[in-house]
Amino acid sequence: MRPRPALLTALWLTACTVGPDYKRPDAPVPVAYKELAGWKPATPSDGTDRGAWWSIYRDPELDRLEREVAISNQNVKSFEAAYRAATALVRETQAGLFPTLGLTSSATRSRSGGGVSSAGSALGGPRTDYTVEGSASWTPDFWGKIRRQVESNVAAAQVSAADLANALLSAQGTLATAYINLHYEDSLQQLLTQTVAEYQRSLTITENQYHAGTASSSDYVTALAQLQSTQAQLVAVGVQRGQFEHAIAILTGHPPADLTIPVATLARAVPVMPTGVPSALLERRPDIAAAERAMQQENALIGVAVSAYYPDISLTALGGFAGNPLSQLFTTASSVWSLGASAAETVFDAGARTAAVEAARATYDQSVATYRQTVLTAFQQVEDELVALRVLEQQAAVETQAVASTRRAVEVALNAYRAGTTAYTSVVVEQALLLSDEETALVIQQSRLVASVTLIQALGGGWQASDLPQDFTIKPSQLVP
Repeated sequence: MRPRPALLTALWLTACTVGPDYKRPDAPVPVAYKELAGWKPATPSDGTDRGAWWSIYRDPELDRLEREVAISNQNVKSFEAAYRAATALVRETQAGLFPTLGLTSSATRSRSGGGVSSAGSALGGPRTDYTVEGSASWTPDFWGKIRRQVESNVAAAQVSAADLANALLSAQGTLATAYINLHYEDSLQQLLTQTVAEYQRSLTITENQYHAGTASSSDYVTALAQLQSTQAQLVAVGVQRGQFEHAIAILTGHPPADLTIPVATLARAVPVMPTGVPSALLERRPDIAAAERAMQQENALIGVAVSAYYPDISLTALGGFAGNPLSQLFTTASSVWSLGASAAETVFDAGARTAAVEAARATYDQSVATYRQTVLTAFQQVEDELVALRVLEQQAAVETQAVASTRRAVEVALNAYRAGTTAYTSVVVEQALLLSDEETALVIQQSRLVASVTLIQALGGGWQASDLPQDFTIKPSQLVP
């Protein structure tokens, strides 16, 4: 039997949905970012980049690696599979809104009695009975229990989609940070290589001074020790670089042996994605979207719990044909049918349903608190990176001047040593200070670039809540087994 659309529509329209309708709770949102006051971060020359968020760094190698994350990162694939499972659960729950139809057929060969008639013929010969029946059963969603469950599962699927986006953003941000750290090691290697060359020249000067009798052997030994110590530091750079390269390989879904990243120095420009107004952050971060969707998920489950107070009503129908012979099976005389309805209501449960509703409301309140805490944490992360970028920019300017001053001090000390007016220890002190300042300048640049990446992550990386899937409508093709 096929259900009549008019009847289904009438029952649907007369049904109600128990439980509270969802309304997004308020969240603590500031009017403006505190750490932006009096500071304008540098942005790309053409404004907001129209490509993926990492495009603002103008690095083709980084671009290539980042695009592999969405394709090959195994953690991202795991979240993608979880999302597909969540959408399948939505369709499974939606199917409960429709009748269940069945079809059975049978053929039974039987014989009853025995013996012989007075005429000598056999009695109760074998016969074959045929049956073809269709059945339909339906539990109309009068109180909205299934619809609330569908609402909850749709929100859960959107939570899963936001979790997928968050996992992807996290992996991309981790890769960008590792990429910056790797090139910091390249820049440090370049600095130490240059320093070793300068110390080698200083060693030659002390050796010449020693042979000329104008310097003691201790000057030569001191210069040699300084050179060898820096050479050892240069060798050690390879350890960290290799580990960052291995981490990037894993993030892109490859064995470490399959990836080699060309040597390059740290980028000089530190672009920053425009922050926008604070309220926009609620729509730009996938973790906030996940927390917000979780609230609707739990809110709908309150309705599911409330629906337990109302009776379950089920409708059944059966129709078909039964008889013998097969040639006369599909006739009016062989037709059979039945209709049925049942209702079940719990009369006493010792407060179980009340407790279930209270638990559902408490879980919803918990999700509200989690949402608000997620929002607060998001604003903290943005403010943290803004203050880091602002202070590091100022520190970088001062450190650049310090490097230039120390470099001049090294030249003065070395010239004075050549002239015999100062001890070599003065040269060593100034050279050590120069290397320390240059390393500090590199660390500051590294920190600025990492803070830039972290700020972009904190701003959602260009993601929007409108990217969440909206259409979970069950399709006719999904109703057919």
